[in-house]
Amino acid sequence: MTALTQKERETVLILFKDYTTFYNANSVSKVLNISHVGAQKIFKRLLQENVVISKTIGKSITYKLNFNNDYVSHLVSFLLADEANKFKRWKEEFKELFKKDRIVMLFGSAIKDYVHARDVDVMVVLENKDVKEVNVVLKKKKEIFPKKLHSIKLSHRDLLDNIKKRDKAFVDIIKNAIILYGQDTYVGILKHVTSL
Repeated sequence: MTALTQKERETVLILFKDYTTFYNANSVSKVLNISHVGAQKIFKRLLQENVVISKTIGKSITYKLNFNNDYVSHLVSFLLADEANKFKRWKEEFKELFKKDRIVMLFGSAIKDYVHARDVDVMVVLENKDVKEVNVVLKKKKEIFPKKLHSIKLSHRDLLDNIKKRDKAFVDIIKNAIILYGQDTYVGILKHVTSL
């Protein structure tokens, strides 16, 4: 596949992260702030490359990522890792939590505007046996952070259950979170609920 444009990359991430919404060219154009025709071109190219699949709902053609194509999982993992690189400070801050099979995500107001954020929100998806170790690391962080650290710890099963429930607060976290670590594992869990 040839390299994706910036808007094509953003489209793939929107389709992945906002898993409860059925996007068409019109709705994506509003999110990306581009023309309807521009969005149609993006979807046409992603369809040709087998990155998305389409489904007609009413009079609208909607699109979802094609996770039957292994390439799409790798592409989304790469885009999430690339997005996390814009948050190097937080990757460095939480690197002690980065271990096999874990997912570490940053969410909340600190992503958009750290200066005015009241706290820093982090979610760690982990094995139950790792809870004590993670608590120790987070406790140390809480003692040195200039802002309050708010952490959520979940098992992989809890994450999947919450994603399936489509609770509004949880959907908002997923939609806006920056995946600092564990992108492959994260895509592996979410791809089951993001397809048509």
